[in-house]
Amino acid sequence: MKFTLSWLKDHLDTDASLDEIVERLTSIGLEVESVDDKARLKPFVIAKVLTAEKHPDADKLRVLSVDTGSGDPVQVVCGAPNARAGLVGAFAAPGVYIPGTGITLGVGTIRGVESRGMMCSERELEISEDHNGIIELPADAPLGTSYAAYAHLDDPMIDINLTPNRPDATGVYGIARDLAASGLGTLKTAPVEPVAGTGDCPVKVTIGAPELCPGFALRLVRRVKNGPSPKWMQQRLLAIGLRPISALVDITNYVTFDRGRPLHVFDARKVAGNLVVRRARDGEKVLALDGREYTLTPEMCAIADEKGVESIAGVMGGEHSGCGENTTDVLIESALWDPITTARTGRSLGIITDARYRFERGVDPEFMVPGLELATRLVLDLCGGEPTTSEVVGYAGHAPKIVSFPLSEVKRLTGLDVPTETSLDILSRLGFEPKGSGEVVDVAVPSWRPDVDGKADLVEEVMRIHGVDAIAPTPLASHDAVNGKILTPLQIRTRAARRALAVRGMMEAVTWSFIPAADAELFGGGKAELKLANPIAADMSDMRPSLLPGLIAAAQRNADKGIGDVALFEVSGTYEGDTPDRQRRVAAGVRRGTARLEGSGRNWAGNAAPVGVFDAKADAIAALEACGAPVDRLQIETGAPGWYHPGRSGVIKLGPKLVLGHFGEFHPKTLEGLDVAGPLCGFEVFVDALPEPKAKPTRTKPKLELSAFQAVKRDFAFVVDRQVEAGTLTRAALGADKKLITGVSVFDVFEGASLGADKKSIAIEVAIQPVEKTLTDEDFEALAKRIVDNVAKQTGGVLRG
Repeated sequence: MKFTLSWLKDHLDTDASLDEIVERLTSIGLEVESVDDKARLKPFVIAKVLTAEKHPDADKLRVLSVDTGSGDPVQVVCGAPNARAGLVGAFAAPGVYIPGTGITLGVGTIRGVESRGMMCSERELEISEDHNGIIELPADAPLGTSYAAYAHLDDPMIDINLTPNRPDATGVYGIARDLAASGLGTLKTAPVEPVAGTGDCPVKVTIGAPELCPGFALRLVRRVKNGPSPKWMQQRLLAIGLRPISALVDITNYVTFDRGRPLHVFDARKVAGNLVVRRARDGEKVLALDGREYTLTPEMCAIADEKGVESIAGVMGGEHSGCGENTTDVLIESALWDPITTARTGRSLGIITDARYRFERGVDPEFMVPGLELATRLVLDLCGGEPTTSEVVGYAGHAPKIVSFPLSEVKRLTGLDVPTETSLDILSRLGFEPKGSGEVVDVAVPSWRPDVDGKADLVEEVMRIHGVDAIAPTPLASHDAVNGKILTPLQIRTRAARRALAVRGMMEAVTWSFIPAADAELFGGGKAELKLANPIAADMSDMRPSLLPGLIAAAQRNADKGIGDVALFEVSGTYEGDTPDRQRRVAAGVRRGTARLEGSGRNWAGNAAPVGVFDAKADAIAALEACGAPVDRLQIETGAPGWYHPGRSGVIKLGPKLVLGHFGEFHPKTLEGLDVAGPLCGFEVFVDALPEPKAKPTRTKPKLELSAFQAVKRDFAFVVDRQVEAGTLTRAALGADKKLITGVSVFDVFEGASLGADKKSIAIEVAIQPVEKTLTDEDFEALAKRIVDNVAKQTGGVLRG
């Protein structure tokens, strides 16, 4: 949001300096991005051409003698067609920087004649695009004085960075109101006087989509004379980066920035019949004021006449009914548009305008009609004409929000000790209306503050006006005892998972929380409640049900750029519903190509193998172990979600029901749906699914107990049905004697006709650690029998003969 100092002082009566205003703006939350004090124009002075002789060597050049006010004329070579004796203009001496050309002037020789400066055009001083001749000033302009001061071009320009929740500050008047509330001057609050019209407006308005247009005001002004806007208005528009077009168009731009009230003007003679506000029809086209044709959809709002669309509501007007130099009758429109629809329309069509910027944030509904009156007054003053009465449709008035405000919240939320009277006075100066007395008051929110919804918003208003810098820095309170844990278990596990995966050579990625609908459906999402009401792009419409789509897409983008061997991870949130309890904290990762833990790429000693299911399993187990999961008691089963390969994936469980994650290679249909290729595997573990650790009465570590007896290993081979999982068999063997058996591992799997149909042999190695005595042969036989019996009971397996 840009404005000039003099523009601000139209609405703010203050003696504060530019530096004081800039400092106060930042302190009340309107952060100043830049200040242009127009110092670059100060070296230009008013000078008079005394003589203008033809250049001896060039027909189009003249040699001027210029009086700069110093009493010592200087020689200047000039090619401007209007250069002549007696002309008064703007002069630049050697050493002056010319902003319009980007060069610093020096003493030069042009066709053999020395030139010690230049007479400047408007484009060279960035006043306008006119470069047809040098600037011409009245004969009585004071020689030797600053041209910028004389032409009022030394008006500083301030650019503030607005947050999206401050639509009231999209106009200079709103900024002045904030400054006045902070004590930096007095707000000039002269109300907008209504303009008396003659007769009814002949063009009627019908609102066919009231949910998109809460109000519409229109007025016809006949017999206007459109031409250039006055110099003061052009200078202000140029100062903020807008190109003056014509008086009628410049008035709408001026009111947009002056009051934060976008307007539109139609050439009434080009409007066929009455106007209707409706949803656009699918495929309907309109040629907009930027010269481009746009195709509309039913999700967009349009203003149409009997022939078709005349304007894209809230975003941009149409070329057909635009005002030009021949316009004599003009329709002035001031309307209210739904912010969400306006934002979605502008985003879909790729149109960024000053009107859209304000409507999508929310304009002051109570200034709809006064905005029309203000624009009408400016049209009458600058273009003449005869206005009709205004046509106001659909607007039912503004019902202010009432917020219950406990005054003690200021102290609790900010630490500021602000007296009750001061808090209420600040709110009143900002336009709020506190009612009642006591510790809790009801506050009516003004129409220009749609962002204020609750008591915390009111606390923020008090804080920023009272002064954020008044909050005293306070150290954290010191405790005599050792502090307890500050982070929650979930926060600790999140950090532990990140560290563990990074140590395994994976790079952390941060992907979007919203993904295309097709990708969400591939990974079990796509629910209606997870559709975004206002997506930032058409292909980012759904909250993600999984981290994997974003990570897979990121891996593919790396591959497209020549980095095919990549391992990425992310620890963040996924969404199974639209309530807080349906959001999960997940650690996920993908590996592509040959990006294995042992290394990737080509080597003379042998190329690295492509990633596979066991790489994903190892990553998942490492993440769970870092989070404190009892990895020795985890169960690996089949039944991973459908986006994994059914034969190369698994589910990680703790007990029969608690699912902690899943891993594997991805299903070919999943990769095809995501339009990716290459060896890819991945995993997801649910960090928030881990049970809370049991509270321990002491932090003392238990005594280290080592057995003095020799550990022994025994091998067993069992014949089981083909569908029996090796994990089930190892758990059965381990459960035969949890005190003596310290580990079970599979070292061979065999299938053959000799075993019978649908049978297989699984060979395991059992680690046995005696604790109390050396085991005898009878002890080993008894233990072996318990192992065989336990395996037979849980899997139906028998010892292989």
